[in-house]
Amino acid sequence: AEAAAQPVLGASPGPAAAGGRRRGLNGCVPLSHQVAGHMYGKDKGGILQHPDGTVLKQLQPPPRGPREQEFYNKVYDSDCCDSVLLELREYLPKYFGVWSPPTAPNDTYLKLEDVTRKFKKPCIMDVKIGQKSYDPYASAEKIQQQVSKYPLMEEIGFLVLGMRVYHVSSDSYETQNQHYGRSLTKETVKDGISKFFHSGYCLRKDVIAASIQKVEKILEWFEGQKQLNFYASSLLFVYEGSCQPPTMRLGDVTLAEKGGVPKGLLSGGDVLEYNNNIHVINSTENGKIEASVGKGLSKFYALHKKAYSKRHHSQLSLKVENLEQDNMWKSSTCIAQEHLNGNVIPQLEKVFCHMPADIKESANVEVRMIDFAHVFPSNTKDEGYIYGLKNLITVLQNILDN
Repeated sequence: AEAAAQPVLGASPGPAAAGGRRRGLNGCVPLSHQVAGHMYGKDKGGILQHPDGTVLKQLQPPPRGPREQEFYNKVYDSDCCDSVLLELREYLPKYFGVWSPPTAPNDTYLKLEDVTRKFKKPCIMDVKIGQKSYDPYASAEKIQQQVSKYPLMEEIGFLVLGMRVYHVSSDSYETQNQHYGRSLTKETVKDGISKFFHSGYCLRKDVIAASIQKVEKILEWFEGQKQLNFYASSLLFVYEGSCQPPTMRLGDVTLAEKGGVPKGLLSGGDVLEYNNNIHVINSTENGKIEASVGKGLSKFYALHKKAYSKRHHSQLSLKVENLEQDNMWKSSTCIAQEHLNGNVIPQLEKVFCHMPADIKESANVEVRMIDFAHVFPSNTKDEGYIYGLKNLITVLQNILDN
């Protein structure tokens, strides 16, 4: 996928080999963040990273390569005034024309935006969309080949081609290739995709909610156009996996009492002190708070799992820093077990991990359409792609709700 990002698996080339490759490609190197598609050095084609930060996708042999180039040229034509195509640009990587290395002028690459560049620890998933992964002009042999790869494509409407997930707990990436996606059934696809949104500590519901919103925008575009049909094309999902402390509004947390402690937050048997875990930075008139969840979340979560295991009804104090003029948050305040109905861990996950849907705008998420070697003119809606998008949204919504 042209904007994907994943460390190259397998042995790294030695310094001499890598240096020679850089010189031969005018400073370009194999993309180190790729989860699917042709890999440079392993396949005939591949993806490179240009020194200017763009990515280079080698043009495939005819007719696929020229067809994809024609698609980008049409959508990004400076004279384009077609509202359908102009809106489509919002859902694609930016296109900067073609590029060829000085040493191999006959090798042509599409020069594209690297969607992952702004992320510190990008988590990436490539999902092929549609009921058919072959185009209307495919031979019987090609059709059989594609159907045999994933017979459930027509029923499910999408296929996970690969993913890469950063786990905060181990400071490492978990990767899955195309074989993982092909192993998913109608019964297991929900759990299979939810793995992409799990940080190692908790499910990133903020990311799921933001992803749904972006996929729905793409669906709206498809519902309103009858110009193009897409086959074997993908959606690229990217989000920030690092534990940078985002400011978020805990819209469903209210002040339980005049003491100012968020209702239903804590219970257990230990004392938790303010330690960059939850920092109250503002209090609003409606009794809602804004908080910053930081790197201490791991200790916070572990502490309360320990407290939960004791299964008693003692109290847990949370010391919070008072930033209001009346200093009403200055003292430590206790919350009794009944605020949680004895259900500590799920409540902690709800507040600190399973972020509410109303903060989805804060999640740093990209969803882009990629891979256009099989795009054809049409005068009807792309029902196969629409079917896949709707099913994918349903799966994501089920993960979010459950």
